[in-house]
Amino acid sequence: MVYHLKLSKRSLKGARIALLPGDPGRVPVIASAINNEGASEIACNREFRTWLSVMDSNPVVVTSTGIGGPSAAIAIEELAQLGITTFIRVGTTGALQRHIKAGDVVITTASVRIDGASGHYAPLEYPAVADYGVLNALVEAAKTIKVRSHVGITASSATFYPGQERVD
Repeated sequence: MVYHLKLSKRSLKGARIALLPGDPGRVPVIASAINNEGASEIACNREFRTWLSVMDSNPVVVTSTGIGGPSAAIAIEELAQLGITTFIRVGTTGALQRHIKAGDVVITTASVRIDGASGHYAPLEYPAVADYGVLNALVEAAKTIKVRSHVGITASSATFYPGQERVD
């Protein structure tokens, strides 16, 4: 059993994909949207809440990461130890372009890393680029369900207010 998530390989039932919202309250909503009848909570500790759902007979994990890179890193590290190989961050984001509206979907091709946690995995000079297969699947899914989406480079900041140039 991993320390923070309070999960074991057995509890994930062979899942290889994890959806990662920040907010623990979004976990049951997302898991139930995948499969209302096949979704259930399997662990909850601190900011980390995990539900298991099923899509096309495949188990899918939905785990909250809390706020920020350090807690997200804990969730990703421990899920990887349990066999998860694909991680998709889902949640809210801001936008600088006026044509991007609230409710639109933003699909990140790469991210400018303005944080501290990612430097523990690769030097800042190394680009944070999305996996092409996952990226393409997200773009095609957005087209299929006819959701307004935007594809491009984003930025990830370690701070909410100064990092996003918000003022008091």
